[in-house]
Amino acid sequence: MTISFSLPPATEALRARIAAFVAARITPLEADRANYDEHDNLKLTLLEQLRADAKAAGLWALQVPRELGGQGLGLADRAPCYEAMNASIFGPAAFNCAAPDDGNIMVLAKVATPAQQARWLAPIVSGAVRSAFAMTEPAPGGGSDPTMIRTTATRDGDRWIVHGRKWFITGAGIAQHFILIARTSDDTRRGLTAFLFDRDAPGWRIERRIPIMGPEEHGGHCELVFDGLEIPDADRLMEIGDGLKLTQIRLGPARLTHCMRWTGLAKRALAVALPYVETRMSGGHTLASLDSVQGLLGDAAMKIEIGRLLTMRAAVKLDAGDFARKEVSMAKVVVADALQQAVDTAIQLCGARGYSRDTPLEWIYRYARQARLVDGASEVHRGVLARMLRDEGDAFWRWDAAAR
Repeated sequence: MTISFSLPPATEALRARIAAFVAARITPLEADRANYDEHDNLKLTLLEQLRADAKAAGLWALQVPRELGGQGLGLADRAPCYEAMNASIFGPAAFNCAAPDDGNIMVLAKVATPAQQARWLAPIVSGAVRSAFAMTEPAPGGGSDPTMIRTTATRDGDRWIVHGRKWFITGAGIAQHFILIARTSDDTRRGLTAFLFDRDAPGWRIERRIPIMGPEEHGGHCELVFDGLEIPDADRLMEIGDGLKLTQIRLGPARLTHCMRWTGLAKRALAVALPYVETRMSGGHTLASLDSVQGLLGDAAMKIEIGRLLTMRAAVKLDAGDFARKEVSMAKVVVADALQQAVDTAIQLCGARGYSRDTPLEWIYRYARQARLVDGASEVHRGVLARMLRDEGDAFWRWDAAAR
């Protein structure tokens, strides 16, 4: 039996190059508030320069198959690289590996036709446009349960007419290309269909950019209204009724890449706190020498490492062709909690300095709170695990069969 926790040399070399790029080019930008936009993210002018530099350095679009212009890395190879990117709060977008583009790229590379890839995917891969995934709706519409979606697409000859409303659509404020999930029948399993549409198409609008706790991704989280958007049938993704299948194809890997990035951000939070507790004195002792402080640091570090291992476990299974629903749900819950614990610990140990904007900790803290909500709330994923435990019994903990 062989269980390896070593990275292939090529993966480690790429991870190291990404880490060096982040340290030299991205992290220094965090200290100057003039580099932030009005939504507490990096100004787009600076981001575009970073993206050009990352592309020139050969660090661009790791998730894209080589034949489509990317690095062609599997999920297991991406995990340490994505973690390294998020050593900076501004990291992932610089490498074209941030949500929602990351998930949209992955699903379009898998299911879009060659013509659709040329029209819709290639511009996202090149960085010419940004994209969004329009699924979530206001109640009583679909959220974590896409079968509740109420936005409709009605066929009219060779076109589909869309009516309805979506909200909390990440990146919609700057997205040019959209993937839309809409109801095309009342069938329980095959009632949804996926479509592609362009920002410039008439018949829809951004109702508002929803204010959030922040900080915000570029393009915010928007509410969209569809009042007659026409989509040619040629811009339908997969077959009629395959919308739920498409969400399953997209969301599993996308949830896991969130985890990869979040472990990097959690590590960064502790990296901010460590130098402070090593030098800050209290009662004649450094904070780091106190048992209470060591307990906080040790527990946070352990939770991060558990999350990393679960993430890699799920990545290996996905790379092998497994849906890895159990493993992805475990990673999503554990890493989201680990991120919030790490930054809360770091703020507590840094005191008022951690609560201030002299460090990125308050930024990470506000960002981290969404981790337990996005791509399925933690309660939803725990419910998935409970159902699988009840269905599988002792087989829930089965070992993988060895390759013959």
